[in-house]
Amino acid sequence: MEAQPHPRQADRLKELHDLDILDTPREEEFDAVVALAADLCEAPISVINLIDADRQWFKAEVGLGVRETPLDTSLCAHAILERDFLEIPDTRLDARMRDNPLCLGDGGLRFYAGALLRTDQGLPIGTLCILDTRPRSLTALQRRALRVLAGQVMAQIRLRQALRRAEAMRQEADHRVKNSLQAMASLIAIQARDAEPAVGAALDQVGRQVRSVATLHAMLNQHGGSDTVALQPYATGIGAILDDSMPAHLSVSVEAAPVMVTSAQAAAIGTIMNEFASNALKHAFPDGRAGRVSFAIRPDGDDSLRLVCADDGIGFDWDKVDRDASLGLRVMMATAETLGGALQPVDGGTGLTLALTFGIDRTINPA
Repeated sequence: MEAQPHPRQADRLKELHDLDILDTPREEEFDAVVALAADLCEAPISVINLIDADRQWFKAEVGLGVRETPLDTSLCAHAILERDFLEIPDTRLDARMRDNPLCLGDGGLRFYAGALLRTDQGLPIGTLCILDTRPRSLTALQRRALRVLAGQVMAQIRLRQALRRAEAMRQEADHRVKNSLQAMASLIAIQARDAEPAVGAALDQVGRQVRSVATLHAMLNQHGGSDTVALQPYATGIGAILDDSMPAHLSVSVEAAPVMVTSAQAAAIGTIMNEFASNALKHAFPDGRAGRVSFAIRPDGDDSLRLVCADDGIGFDWDKVDRDASLGLRVMMATAETLGGALQPVDGGTGLTLALTFGIDRTINPA
C-alpha cells in the first residue's frame, strides 16, 4: 500500500527543500551515523532517508548501495505519518506492507524501525531507519539510541544550512565592500585630475591606499573570509598598483616570499610600501630623473621575514633628517611598530634603503 501524502505536505516539502540537503554528496559525518545505527541495532541496513515529493533520497546508507528509490515502495513514507517513531516487527503482518514488493518473497524486508527527522517547526522530512530481513523487535536501549542519533542528524543538517546562509551573507557583504572601494577609488581619481598639483598628489596617494585595501579585501575573499593572506600575490598586486600610478620615468618592482601572513600584517606591509613609494616619488627623483623603487620580502630565519624598501634616487642623511616633520616617515615607522619591529636605514649604495624584520605565525606556515 502506497502511503498517503502528509497532511501538511506542501509545508513539509518547503521545509525539506529550504534545508538544501537533497542531492548533496555523501559526507563522513552522516555515513558514521548510519554505520553506528546498524551496529547498535545489529541490522544489515541503515538509512538516513529524506522523503521528497515523488522519491525517497538517501543522504547516507549501509546495506542498500543506491541513493534513491521511488516513493511508491517507501516504508519511510508511512513512518512520517506517525508521531515520532515507527517500528514494524513483521512486515508480513502489517496491512501497509503486505503488497510492498520490497517486503515480498524470500530475502524481502521483514523488519522496519524509523525515528523521525523533524524540522524546527515540527514537520517530518524523513527518518533515520534500520531494516532487516527477519522479523524482530528492538530493545528499549536501541530505540532510544535511534532517537538520539536522529536528533544528531538534524543538528548536522541545521548546521550546514546555517553555514551556507552565513557564507551567502558574507559573499553579499564582500560584493558591496568591493563595489564601494571601487567607487571610492574612481571618485578620488576624478577629483585628483581637477585639483591643484599638491592636492592632486595627496589624492593620488589616498587613491593608492584605497586600491591597496581593495587588493587586501580581494585576497581575504579568495581565502573564504579567513584571516590569512598569501603574501606573494598580495605584495605583487600592491606593487602593480604603485607601478601603474608612477610617472613613465619611474618603475616599481616587488619580490616576495611564498608565505602566509595575517590580514593585519598584510595591511601593514601594504601601508609601508605605499608610503615609501609616495615619499620616493616626492623627494628621491627631482627634475624628472629616471629611477626605480623596489621592495623585497624574504625569509629571515625560520620564523621571521625581512622587508627591504629601496630607491635609487638622490637619497638623504637619515641621521640628520627631521623624521617627525615627515608625515610619510611617521606613518611608516608607526606601522612598523604594529608589526613588532622598527624601520632601520641600510647602506645600499645610492638612494635610500630601509629594512624591517618581523615575525610570522608558524601555525599558518607549517614547515
